[in-house]
Amino acid sequence: MSDLEIKFHNTLSGKKEGFMPLEPGKIKMYVCGITPYDESHLGHARCYVFFDTVRRFFISAGFKVTYIQNFTDVDDKIIARGNKIGQSAKSIADKYIQDYLDKMTLLNVMRADQYPRVTETMPEIVKFIEGLVKKEVAYQKGGDVFYRVRRFKDYGKLSKRSLEELESGARVEVNEAKEDPLDFALWKAAKDGEPSWESPWGLGRPGWHIECSVMSTKILGDTFDIHGGGQDLIFPHHENEIAQSEALSGKPFANYWLHNGFVTVNREKMSKSLGNFFSLGEIFNRVPAPVVRFFLLSRHYKTPLDFSDDLLEQARNAFGGIQEMNDACFFLFGTDEPGVPADDARTEAFLKILSDDFNTEKAIAELFQVKGGMAEAIKKKNTDALRAGWKMLKVLCEDILGIPLKSRMDLTQVQKLKMKLSERDGARKNKDWGTADQIRKDLDEQGFIVEDTPLGSIVKARG
Repeated sequence: MSDLEIKFHNTLSGKKEGFMPLEPGKIKMYVCGITPYDESHLGHARCYVFFDTVRRFFISAGFKVTYIQNFTDVDDKIIARGNKIGQSAKSIADKYIQDYLDKMTLLNVMRADQYPRVTETMPEIVKFIEGLVKKEVAYQKGGDVFYRVRRFKDYGKLSKRSLEELESGARVEVNEAKEDPLDFALWKAAKDGEPSWESPWGLGRPGWHIECSVMSTKILGDTFDIHGGGQDLIFPHHENEIAQSEALSGKPFANYWLHNGFVTVNREKMSKSLGNFFSLGEIFNRVPAPVVRFFLLSRHYKTPLDFSDDLLEQARNAFGGIQEMNDACFFLFGTDEPGVPADDARTEAFLKILSDDFNTEKAIAELFQVKGGMAEAIKKKNTDALRAGWKMLKVLCEDILGIPLKSRMDLTQVQKLKMKLSERDGARKNKDWGTADQIRKDLDEQGFIVEDTPLGSIVKARG
């Protein structure tokens, strides 16, 4: 395992901390998943591409990672969507879970080790709530069960909000059944036409926050290493998870909390209510998924990521340069495999960049350094150095950052293109510049760029 000193911003402490896993060489990680009621969007992509990259980094650094991500498959929004179009909540959830998985596959996001669902965790949720009631940190009112926020002395430690601040500033929903307006629902009594489950308090379904407390600890134990999600989950969701989990177990819940920043559109948070919402399907119609992943990793995870067609096009052009270099190597060597070992020192240096708060922005800059070295190797006709650079480009880009880097040509195309270049070379030797120019023009119209280099003429795919 690597001797890297890993440090990143822990939302719980509010500062950058050195990372020490609970068990040497192993990491338990839980990331809050989607509520599947609509198509996956760019905000989802930013979150899950980032945490996939964190996972890949830890694996590359020699850790065994257990990665869990839930599906909140029963929720007001799912029920409302189903009622609107006359479908069950389950069919709605299943449809959009599959949409999510399909889109994440295109973005090269690795599958989680487990995807627990709320609807498959009901016995454990009921038992967990019973434990909180028994400890008198929760109470029943009619068919509802609420959590007593004031009974948890550390409430607000994640979001850095005091009870006084919450009382004066929070928009608290009026609920006559609550003892205190700050209390939140653990179990909600059934309503007509909604999915419900048996419980000691009657038919009903769980509140949102209790679900992740139960699903995470069921699989990872009372205390685990890293809990993650978007920054909009810090309060109230993650704050409430801590309160519930630590009140029941008496142990720390998660040692480190990671939160990624928002996606913005013209510097406003992307949301349906503002009408600036983009589904991943829409975006993939504009640019390929690898370009989207590159774009998402081009800014530090904590900073807002502003989205626009211009910025997406800039990402396409920037990543296009890396793809072109990959195409050039495939054209020269006739294989997708560089056939040389990776430079361990350079890999370690790249991991060191990421070990400082997962700085993908700086890591991507390093890719262009490698690309520049490959261009120099071509100028110097140094095929060994070119192969070595190509290997590093693949290791850094594909294995660690998870950005797919495949040739946009196949071997049959390469053979045909080489024949065309041979014709062009013959025409140039015979000073038949018209034929040579026409061959270049024909290839350009087919979407290929001809580049004359010290290693001979190379053809790259455009776009």
